[in-house]
Amino acid sequence: MAKVAQKVILSSSRDIPFDKLALSQSNVRRIKAGVPIEELAEDIARRGLLQGLNVRAVLDADGVETGMFEIPAGGRRFQALSLLVKQKRLAKTAPIPCIVRDAASEILAEDDSLAENMQRVALHPLDQFRAFQALREKGQGEEAIAAAFFVTPQIVKQRLKLASVAPALLDVYAEDGMTLEQLMAFTVTSDAALQVQVWDAIKNSWNKEPYAIRRMLTETSVRATDRRATFVGIEAYEAAGGTVARDLFQGDDGGWLEDPALLDRLAAEKLRAEAQALVSEGWKWIEVATDLPYGFSYGLRRVHGEAAAMSEAETVEHTKLLSEYRALDAEWSEADEIPEDIDARLAELAEAMEALEARPMIFDPAEIARAGVFVTFDRDGQLVIHRGFVRPEDEAPIQGPDAEDAAGQGGDPHLTGSEPTQSYVDGAGSAVITSGGQPFVTTSEDDDDGVLKPLSERLVMELTAHRTLALREAVGRSPDVALTLLLLKLVTDTFRSSSATGSCLEASVRHVYMAAQAPELKDSAVAEAIDARHAAWEAELPLGDDTALWERLSTLDQASRLALLAHCLSFGVNALHERVNPYGAGISASGLTRRMKHADMLAKAVDLDMVEAGWEPTAETYLSRVPKARIIEAVREAKGEGAAQLIDHLKKGDMAVEAERLLKGTGWLPEVLRRADLVALQGETLEGQGDEDGIAPEEEDMSSDTVDLPAFLVADLPDDLAQMIAAE
Repeated sequence: MAKVAQKVILSSSRDIPFDKLALSQSNVRRIKAGVPIEELAEDIARRGLLQGLNVRAVLDADGVETGMFEIPAGGRRFQALSLLVKQKRLAKTAPIPCIVRDAASEILAEDDSLAENMQRVALHPLDQFRAFQALREKGQGEEAIAAAFFVTPQIVKQRLKLASVAPALLDVYAEDGMTLEQLMAFTVTSDAALQVQVWDAIKNSWNKEPYAIRRMLTETSVRATDRRATFVGIEAYEAAGGTVARDLFQGDDGGWLEDPALLDRLAAEKLRAEAQALVSEGWKWIEVATDLPYGFSYGLRRVHGEAAAMSEAETVEHTKLLSEYRALDAEWSEADEIPEDIDARLAELAEAMEALEARPMIFDPAEIARAGVFVTFDRDGQLVIHRGFVRPEDEAPIQGPDAEDAAGQGGDPHLTGSEPTQSYVDGAGSAVITSGGQPFVTTSEDDDDGVLKPLSERLVMELTAHRTLALREAVGRSPDVALTLLLLKLVTDTFRSSSATGSCLEASVRHVYMAAQAPELKDSAVAEAIDARHAAWEAELPLGDDTALWERLSTLDQASRLALLAHCLSFGVNALHERVNPYGAGISASGLTRRMKHADMLAKAVDLDMVEAGWEPTAETYLSRVPKARIIEAVREAKGEGAAQLIDHLKKGDMAVEAERLLKGTGWLPEVLRRADLVALQGETLEGQGDEDGIAPEEEDMSSDTVDLPAFLVADLPDDLAQMIAAE
């Protein structure tokens, strides 16, 4: 006969006055954990008691109910109710919903307390995300949700952001197919299709680290710290319809701008607007560019203006600021530590004085009429205006005696700034040659009407040939004059290249423009050093007057003359590798070999160190632009075979990033940047090295070095194995 299942009988429920309840000693919860009692009390006050208390009647010594009830399960709720009673927000006799367990039950009170805490299942995080989303969809704002659940609005935003990830990825997360950290990484973009695409690309890969997901999702975006974004402004970009992807779970430096094309258009429009504001100044031309290359002013003459004087009010204000600055500086100069408010005030005073000292430049109106302006922005996104550059074709012709002298001696028209000499035949059949902008006609000896006419071109050439030879002999025995002459020509080439074609010395520095260059070259330390040195000489030399320039060069001391000579010659250094042209145009193979050999000799002579010059192997400058084999070889040369083996299994993008980290600070250089003399010396040293046991130096170093392994390379390895690999 089949056994009949026993019917389940549930405990009854009833309302019991609060003052008839007491916390049982059988409650197993002893340690405070979870939501604080204060927050739970506020939640009960707002929405009421969602779950009744589990109670048992208190019996006296004879087993008779006393009218009091103890609470083995629900102690935290009881404590929250007690707090509300204490705050007089709940009456002492308020009825409390309770489940009343039979005092004679075989189930122990501790059993009930333990079961209530252990049998409940915590809400899956995804359910919480979706619940927050449902609350917002039904009209609750982020602030209201945060207040209701005693969390910050930022946490609500994070949960809502997680709930907005592509549904397909949320399903993967619900099935434990990805971690919460990975799901967080997908929130950096709102493009659901891109999220799914990236997950499909990496889900079977060994590297599914959150940082890799973020990198893949933002590789086509622009950092908010990019100079273009700083120049345009995030607000202007968003107002134009651009979107910004932000990472709510870790620092993102302002996020990523997801529409680079829009950003470039806004940057160009803002530059044009800035240029339009300069039109009223009267410049002949204005060039705008988001990125001016190094050497952008090559071939142009710089016009120098004078700083506008301060007004009387500005002078008084500057004096007042300077007095206060000096007083504070003197008062705190001997102190071990300057208070923050004093330090801030000193900074304010310095900034205010700098603003007054930054005077607008006043230019000659005649120069403005032929000169132009470059408008761009720097690496910090700040507007930069380069005023006063004259193109060769805009130079004014030289007037006065100098022009007449040049014309009478067959001078080069480029020296005078005139139009190129033109020959033509008039109606009478006589050849007319222009010189200094004025034509003259050659005639026969019989054609003499008593008018003083210019010398014939042939005669001028013969006479100046005699003068040239005499000058050569004189300069050859005058070294000091020769150095001044060379400096005059080189300074003209370097600082006034628009007029450099006219000179009596056939020696020159040809500025070498680097057509292939990394974007950061113009902002490098060496570029800044050259620009600073150039500006210092430019400010010291009277470049607008050749006579004054000759006198200045003649009076320089020998050290200054040699320093100026070195500066001018430096602009002609050409150590560029160029494509060989076998058909004659450009450089030949033998010429390129000779150039590189000369460059090596020069590098040795000046003790060139490319590491000190600021070059380092990064993913952008080198590693991502060479094959994987070269990346591995670079790490092997710098850090040893063990380090190379750590990255040889990575994909190229990850390998380049990791190699950049490993190579940082090692001083490693690619072959083309190494000095030939040091490479040869190192080769000889290594040939003869080795300790008594025959261990090569690099092997000995490898045995003592410990490679700093990134977390993702050793995350799944036992500690001893990870240490073994690191030591290897």
